[in-house]
Amino acid sequence: MASMRYVILQQDCNLRFVEMPSDYAYQLSALNLRLNKEIEKLTAAEVPSLPRAIAECNELDLLQESLQITSGLDYINELEAAFSAIREENYPLISLLTEIRALQAQLEQWYEEEGQ
Repeated sequence: MASMRYVILQQDCNLRFVEMPSDYAYQLSALNLRLNKEIEKLTAAEVPSLPRAIAECNELDLLQESLQITSGLDYINELEAAFSAIREENYPLISLLTEIRALQAQLEQWYEEEGQ
């Protein structure tokens, strides 16, 4: 079984737990930090709000039934959909979408190879 790592994201008082293959968790954290840095430069009217990566861990046991773990691929697909819906064709949007889609492709390949 593949080793997984968890990226914990926070938006206001809400936490989100994203399960990533260990080799890709850092990439998600780094992408999240970059997106949060660059999103302020977007001039479109409808820019998605983003959580911030606040932690990574190797094991995660959620003790409240209301909390859920999101697969990394599901999260990246949501992120790609949110950013591709922005009506802007300038840097940094094109660059950000390229980075999101690169990680999306890597995760799709990983999940395909793992048969999950």
